[in-house]
Amino acid sequence: MAVGKQDPHRPAAKETSAGNPLRNPKDSMKSTWRLDGSQWTTPHHWLIHILNIHNFDLGVKIPVHQKSDPVPYLTGWSQHRWVLSHALWPIALHKAYELYTGQHFSPLFAFLFYMTAFQINAVHKLWVLRRVGQKLGYFDGDKHPRDDVPDVGVVKTMNSLVMITLLRPMLSVFLAYRANEPVRISWWVPVEAGFYPIILDFWFYLYHRSCHEVDGLWQYHRTHHLTKHPSPNLSSYADTEQEFLELALIPVLTYAVLKLFGFPMTFYDWWICHSYNIFIEAFGHSGVRLWGTPANLFTPILRACGMELVIEDHDMHHRKGWKHSYNYGKATRVWDRLLGTCGERPESYDENVDYTNVVVFPVL
Repeated sequence: MAVGKQDPHRPAAKETSAGNPLRNPKDSMKSTWRLDGSQWTTPHHWLIHILNIHNFDLGVKIPVHQKSDPVPYLTGWSQHRWVLSHALWPIALHKAYELYTGQHFSPLFAFLFYMTAFQINAVHKLWVLRRVGQKLGYFDGDKHPRDDVPDVGVVKTMNSLVMITLLRPMLSVFLAYRANEPVRISWWVPVEAGFYPIILDFWFYLYHRSCHEVDGLWQYHRTHHLTKHPSPNLSSYADTEQEFLELALIPVLTYAVLKLFGFPMTFYDWWICHSYNIFIEAFGHSGVRLWGTPANLFTPILRACGMELVIEDHDMHHRKGWKHSYNYGKATRVWDRLLGTCGERPESYDENVDYTNVVVFPVL
């Protein structure tokens, strides 16, 4: 392994979008605003700074690996531990309130409570992913640093992060919360959480591949592909149409399918499924140099069928353009494998994974 200083302040070398020279300054991914206080012209700049949801710490030395260096192995149980600990604390507080007062949250208070919990968990997740990435390095780090929030996209980035932590709790409360029902997680939740990403990926794959291959739809997805080496806080960097599909329509369709199949999918079950999903979205856009597949009840089956998704899969998808991409899944490669759109892994292929170098995802 070669270790050197990766300059996080260096603007992205690329200045292309979908393989063509940039024609719109708003497409630039150049990021210099953190070092230039004169650019801090909106509350969004200060909010990112105050919450400390930057993709890297200034001045830190990030390991730089050659592509042939073995890739560490991330345990699945530590991912389950992180997700469940963050999913269950709000439910535990809600249950404690119910037992102590004998009352239930109103729908409005439930929305405000779970939205706040969602936001707290999201911020903490960004902190942990940044710390892990700075310790282990990133895929393709010998060629390019990770993209940071661009100068022209600070407002868009912050608005997208707010929307994702507001809209999903709102939809969950509206569709599934019942103020007269006790706080209770169904026994089906492990199975629901196992099927949830597979069903969600069906809808995601359908829309995602269409955006790459159907003329006229790329315009709704191209902004998300301006980042070729994404970071967690750019996971929802997109135009309004894509935000609506990913933040609202696709999760609702997934919920509807599970209900149609007869699963309980109570509000609390859906909250846990959301917690896994939001972890997967940031995890998949982190680029952290790990062999890690999202924790799932069906992971052993997915691995046996070559249908597991790892961090590098979505990372490779972002390096491709309009009609030259693959790895369209978000949480699995079930539909990529069935429909022939799996891509190669330049660094985390099986022979290059060091299963003795075990990484445990930190809970704090």
